[in-house]
Amino acid sequence: MALGASHRLQDGVLAVETMTRFALAVLALASGVYTYLGVRSLLDGSPTAVFFAAIIYSASVSVAIYAFWSYMARFYPHVTGAAARGALMGVMALGCAMIIAMSSWLNAAALAGSAALEQHLAETVQDYTADLDQAHQNALAAQSLLPDIQRTSERFSRLAEDERQNGALTGTTGAGSVVQLLTQMSAQLDELETGITASRERVTTLFDQGRAHLATMRTLVSAPGAIAPRSDEFSAEVVALSGVITSLEQTSIAPSVKRAADDLSLGFIAPVADGRAADLAERQDQVMQTIRTSVSAQSQVLSQAADEILAREPVAERRFVPLSSAEAVLRYAADFIPAWAGAISIDLLPAVLVFILTVVHGAIRRQEEQMPFAQRITAAELLEALEVQRALEVQRALNRQGIDVEQALHSAEAEDERGRIDSNITSLDMAAKAPRKGPPA
Repeated sequence: MALGASHRLQDGVLAVETMTRFALAVLALASGVYTYLGVRSLLDGSPTAVFFAAIIYSASVSVAIYAFWSYMARFYPHVTGAAARGALMGVMALGCAMIIAMSSWLNAAALAGSAALEQHLAETVQDYTADLDQAHQNALAAQSLLPDIQRTSERFSRLAEDERQNGALTGTTGAGSVVQLLTQMSAQLDELETGITASRERVTTLFDQGRAHLATMRTLVSAPGAIAPRSDEFSAEVVALSGVITSLEQTSIAPSVKRAADDLSLGFIAPVADGRAADLAERQDQVMQTIRTSVSAQSQVLSQAADEILAREPVAERRFVPLSSAEAVLRYAADFIPAWAGAISIDLLPAVLVFILTVVHGAIRRQEEQMPFAQRITAAELLEALEVQRALEVQRALNRQGIDVEQALHSAEAEDERGRIDSNITSLDMAAKAPRKGPPA
């Protein structure tokens, strides 16, 4: 039973030997093709030089893979010692690492290089979108001060009108020093309001330009066709968008608001009381002092608000770095695990065949060890055993006749030597007696 199973396994190994060689050749060729596609994207120079360099490299990879796995399939299944098998296992691990280093990552670049580059462009779009939004928010931050400025300006204007018509502050109607001062403060705040409003229009224009560049970049990411020209156009759009973001950072009105707020307090110039009566002049001075205090408080509030805006983190400078397909596959390897698995499987699948052969040969050896010796002996071993048996029988026969075996062997050798000498002498006599031919007449 064991003999039949062992023979069937041996017949199976012989039957799949050709298939094993064919599979190794096909896998090595496939790996070489994808290696060629991957390495071609890394080389620079003339098309002819790139072509031949890529062909030579991919051919070397194919030969190396085929030779390595052929050696492993030939020797590893027949090594039985633990130390020798461990050494070959270490050699196999080293060879697999070298194959991955010289071929698998290029195979992955050929399988998923374009997708990895699109992933890189897509993440770049996300980064620049965040930068544009941050720059837009920083530029518009000063707009939050606009309601306070408008409310303060309207209050000063209303007080000036009440003083002019009703004498609400000094008790005397008319356009005197108090009205003049209130009107001056209201005018300064109106100028600041106008500047903030104008900056909003500029910020809106720049933000629309940035969104247009982002829309173009998104289109380039998902557009059909080769990735290389799309990447070049994408780089041009990135440069334009970076300029827009820088302009937005410089458009912020917050520094101007800070300076204007300081000018309200530091540049406060109160007019001289113009009241003809001493009592009116004194009331005007009191009101202008109150106005000074109010303006100083408002200036401090605006200054603090402007400082908070200026303390915002500016947009970090970003630099777009174009990648090759191989570099992109390495950077975004976690996003392309199926491509990496396929690329590595092409190169390392022969290891499965080697382990299958190892298991089968191990089973054959175990089954042969369980068989009787008569079933395990080969034809050559059988003939050798028969020769040994005949020699033993001759020795026993000579021993029974009282003949020394060693002496008989020496006698036989001497007889053989005498026979050879007699044969040589006979040959010389025949040559001497043979008629000689004379020279021609």
